[in-house]
Amino acid sequence: MNEPTNVLRLRQPDTVDDPLTDILRTGARKLLAQAIEIEAEAFLASMRDLKLPDGRERLVRHGHGPERMIQTGIGPVEVSRVKIRDRGASSEDRIRFTSAILPKWARRTKSLDALLPILYLRGLSTGDFQEALSALLGKDAPNLSPSVIARLTGEWQAEYERWQARDLSARRYVYVWADGVYLQARMEDQAECILVLIGATPEGKKELVGFQAGVRESTQSWRELLVEIKRRGLSIPPRIAVGDGALGFWKALDELFPGTHHQRCWLHKTANVLNKVPKSVQPGMKAALREIYLAPTRAQAEVAIDLFADAYGARYLKAVECLRKDQQALLAFYDWPAEHWIHLRTTNPIESVFATVRHRTVRTKGSLSPTTARLMVFKLVMAASKSWRRLMGENQLPKVIAGVRFQDGTEVTSMPTHSAA
Repeated sequence: MNEPTNVLRLRQPDTVDDPLTDILRTGARKLLAQAIEIEAEAFLASMRDLKLPDGRERLVRHGHGPERMIQTGIGPVEVSRVKIRDRGASSEDRIRFTSAILPKWARRTKSLDALLPILYLRGLSTGDFQEALSALLGKDAPNLSPSVIARLTGEWQAEYERWQARDLSARRYVYVWADGVYLQARMEDQAECILVLIGATPEGKKELVGFQAGVRESTQSWRELLVEIKRRGLSIPPRIAVGDGALGFWKALDELFPGTHHQRCWLHKTANVLNKVPKSVQPGMKAALREIYLAPTRAQAEVAIDLFADAYGARYLKAVECLRKDQQALLAFYDWPAEHWIHLRTTNPIESVFATVRHRTVRTKGSLSPTTARLMVFKLVMAASKSWRRLMGENQLPKVIAGVRFQDGTEVTSMPTHSAA
């Protein structure tokens, strides 16, 4: 019955009275869904060469995951992730697809700080995401015109300069991880290298220590970064540094922090070794390398290296030489607490943060200038740092600081000496 009533329907918290805002939120949902679909299709296209023994494609679409809500300035926006199935691998070697456009931590993003850098660093143009970003960011970002981007860039530049000038005299870092990340902005012929240094405090917390542009990973570029860190008060050298095979960092480190030990990254070394052999050999060789760095003792790791050389030296001598030449630095982690080995074997703290920007080769219309790209990467790292995990076994860090010796991950205790009666 359509009888008159004086009962008023209360406005629900998530409802939008403004029809235009409602349209924008609907448009945002569609554009984000479209972007995620395109990302998934591009991932599948890059993996088309992987086939099952019967000739079928190894990676296939597998529907969509459940919708999740992205909290925004105008209410929640539903997003459903694309699922991709790997039909031809064990759990250990399974290829997994994770959308980099909207990482897990972006679901809690309520401001420009995290979401805008992610979308731009994926190489998506301003025009493609104009409506989506306006809806996601609410009334504080009604458009993304060049003037708005310029204003935001100015704000990020000021924040970056404040961060670069911070006092480090009261800081100490027990471990540090170093790496160079290359960005391709606009149509530049040469990628810019961002030098990144992450440190672990005595409490086991990870922090961004150094971040600046460099000329590739040269000794001079790393020297400038380390000199600047020391100038701002970081006087106590880290106990050990983890990095790849770029000689520039190690030379600069020995000049400015000569007491710091070296640990070569197994992730980079594995890639370097496998790059010297045919693809058909790589799975078996990769498994043999895992046997080395997962060995419970240094002696067993050295035996595994000898077995690796025996198995592959005759046909793939360059791969064996690549492994042998850094053997001491690769096995340095055995002289530190076993609880920390998972952190010290690789530069994963940096690799995982830059998964969305490393090796970015797609140059799209609307990509950023080097300066803006660098500032957005800085914002992305600072946003991601809020969710970085602490080191496991943080109770061992005071012993590391005190100089306690460890052998095969176990503390070395000196036996008391007894004089003869």
